[in-house]
Amino acid sequence: MKILFLSLVLVLVCAAQETPAEIDPSKVVGQWRTIYAAADNKEKIVEGGPLRCYNRQIECINNCEQLSLSFYIKSDGTCQFFSEVLQRQEGGVYFIEFEGKIYLQIIHVTDNILVFYYENDDGEKITKVTEGSAKGTSFTPEEFQKYQQLNNERGIPNENIENIIKTDDCPP
Repeated sequence: MKILFLSLVLVLVCAAQETPAEIDPSKVVGQWRTIYAAADNKEKIVEGGPLRCYNRQIECINNCEQLSLSFYIKSDGTCQFFSEVLQRQEGGVYFIEFEGKIYLQIIHVTDNILVFYYENDDGEKITKVTEGSAKGTSFTPEEFQKYQQLNNERGIPNENIENIIKTDDCPP
């Protein structure tokens, strides 16, 4: 009887585990602007920080087996354009070498907002980062609340949220 009970508990626990949702390519594709970023190591995303990205365009290739990202990084006040193709790995994680190794995942996408979570390994420290992008120039209060929840789930303090759109003066 105990084995039957333990088996039932195990099945229920496994069923309760949230499996990563498949990416809907139709929602990912398009022009996106970074609205917010947050990191457990905030110095990486402050203005002038190496991971403060200004997203522009995201494309899915081969049903999102690859992601094409176009974005800017500011260095000494100058916008530098980057266009990178990331290959999908096991578990829906994408890999890119940029400021070290970055393992990126789309953790939330709707018609209007898209949230990336990534871990940056610069060889000395692993930094957890979220980036919230929108098709417009802001989040609704509900979208911002969802963004905060996603940070909480990943151990990123909400006091480390940076308003990225306020300093985005890079070309469209």
